[in-house]
Amino acid sequence: MFDRYSIAASAQQLIDHFSVDVPAHYKKYYNAGPTHLLPIITHHHPEGLSFFYWGAIPQWIKNKNISEKLINVRAETIKDKPVLKKKMMRFRCIIPSDGFYCWKKVGKKSAIPYRFFPKNKLPLSIAGLWEEFEDEQEETHHTFSIITTQSNKQIQPVNERMPLLLNKETQKVWLNKDASENELLGMLKTENTIMLDSYTVSPRIGLLSANESTLVLPSAPADQFGNLTLFD
Repeated sequence: MFDRYSIAASAQQLIDHFSVDVPAHYKKYYNAGPTHLLPIITHHHPEGLSFFYWGAIPQWIKNKNISEKLINVRAETIKDKPVLKKKMMRFRCIIPSDGFYCWKKVGKKSAIPYRFFPKNKLPLSIAGLWEEFEDEQEETHHTFSIITTQSNKQIQPVNERMPLLLNKETQKVWLNKDASENELLGMLKTENTIMLDSYTVSPRIGLLSANESTLVLPSAPADQFGNLTLFD
């Protein structure tokens, strides 16, 4: 399951890279996680940021664990499930990011968090799908899921899954309202070519409420219990 990334780019960086309007209420997330209200760009309105909840709105889940099926969509399953293909054709989005986190298992119950980020320091485009829901009070809410794929050689030593990253060309196709089904399905099988760097970070990244800027800084390899380890 993939459940953490960061979007700490400045408003101007987002404007320059994505050619979007950035509202004044945009704020940085050093530890973006499920149920957070986060900026995305839909293929219906590629000219600006929309703010949707990742996976579920907070009041829906309370203290329950958030399942993978709410926050992630596995790329390899889309072509075989008509409901997902239909959703891909109607509700595509990209999720702006400047890095993401993966956990490396070093024991049966312990794992070390790593941060992956682009070597060129430019923002990342993560492929996603979104949905619209109406609650019991007939209020409309919007959520999104991140498309994941099998990890490439850069990520594989740490985790078997990674977000589907789009480059400038594939990003344009994903946001193109006239893109064909074959074009979009082909993108789901494209291996990531964006060069990434990585290092270990603080295990505080596992706390959904943590959002301090130091979370994106390198930290000695330690598991979620704070135990330092030689495995990195």
